[in-house]
Amino acid sequence: MSPEASAGRAPADGPTPSGLPDWLVPLADLAGSVQAEQLAPRFPHPPPDARPAAVLICFADGEHGPELLLTERAPTLRNHAGQISFPGGACDPDDADAAATALREAQEEVGLDPAQVTVFGTLPTLWLPPSNFAVTPVLGYWSAPRRLEPVSAAEVGHVIHHPLRLLVDPDNRFSVEHPSGWRGPAFEIGTEMPLWGFTAGIISRLFERLGWAEPWDDTVTRALPEPPEASS
Repeated sequence: MSPEASAGRAPADGPTPSGLPDWLVPLADLAGSVQAEQLAPRFPHPPPDARPAAVLICFADGEHGPELLLTERAPTLRNHAGQISFPGGACDPDDADAAATALREAQEEVGLDPAQVTVFGTLPTLWLPPSNFAVTPVLGYWSAPRRLEPVSAAEVGHVIHHPLRLLVDPDNRFSVEHPSGWRGPAFEIGTEMPLWGFTAGIISRLFERLGWAEPWDDTVTRALPEPPEASS
């Protein structure tokens, strides 16, 4: 079922966040009940020494229908170089909460105006082992979408406005296998590196729980390409 079609279902009891389109109401409902184990079954809970961080899962009504804001991380970064991710980063002492962190990072990375984003929930805090971050995903709806460009080239290589209908399309879904033996969902989005790992896992499991996912063949497995090299 597509995001647009799911909007026809009756929402759970409780108020609908102001300014939220109907197709996002099921996600707002889910945010209050989903468990960490349902989003990251392998590493659901951060250890005590994990560093607090937040990412912005930002939706918009784009030119080609509902879309998701993603970034391609700069190839020079120490962690997750060249990977596709949500905007976000480590919490600063001055940040009031995870939403403040996610909005600040999105503004610093891609120039997203926080005043144009309606925060409509947070997901459980999850552990990202390679960087030892305790990541809180923040759900946002961008009311005035426009084409964005990287503000910080040291952090972001490209900004991606990706239609949800292409993420849902089974032809764009497959599994990837890491040299370590880890295997998980991935999406083809037209970038050098596929969308995989932490970000793909959250998207895939949210789609399943929302009823947005279409049947796809998870036995189709591709090896991960090498991370892109930084240009001189």
